[in-house]
Amino acid sequence: MSEPLPDSPPLADISPGAAAVARGIGRLFARNDIWCLPEMPLRNGRRADLMGIDAKGHVIIVEIKVARADLLGDGKWPDYFDHCDRFFWGLAAHLDAACMETEAFRPTDCGLIVADGYDAEILRPAPLHPLAPARRKVEVERLARAALRRGVLAGDPKLTRGFG
Repeated sequence: MSEPLPDSPPLADISPGAAAVARGIGRLFARNDIWCLPEMPLRNGRRADLMGIDAKGHVIIVEIKVARADLLGDGKWPDYFDHCDRFFWGLAAHLDAACMETEAFRPTDCGLIVADGYDAEILRPAPLHPLAPARRKVEVERLARAALRRGVLAGDPKLTRGFG
């Protein structure tokens, strides 16, 4: 059975601060041959702020935080591990990243990127936690289909689902 494709346009419902961080991370990733989509729905009902693929076919998810309260209050992020080979926190440059070294944020399992609207820097690489090959295939195909669909809809905004 095929899954419904994501309908949300890129960056549609996120704050300007989060969009700026996503843009900075996107620039860093592009220089490193990592290509990602913003606001990617996952099969578990969550939505990855950024989800992409590196040159080796590894799936990467970035959870973006621009406010301290949101960072400290987020309990959903471990749900992303089942959908990626590498997980990064993407923090706005103004946030204090000291809490990212505590066990609550699993520093041995998560990478850390600090970004603004112009660029980003990896402060801690994300370790590789390989997905099972079948799971990776599913995630890569979902990401590819979402990217293709968004590209087609960007070129023809009046196109609807009815055209299949």
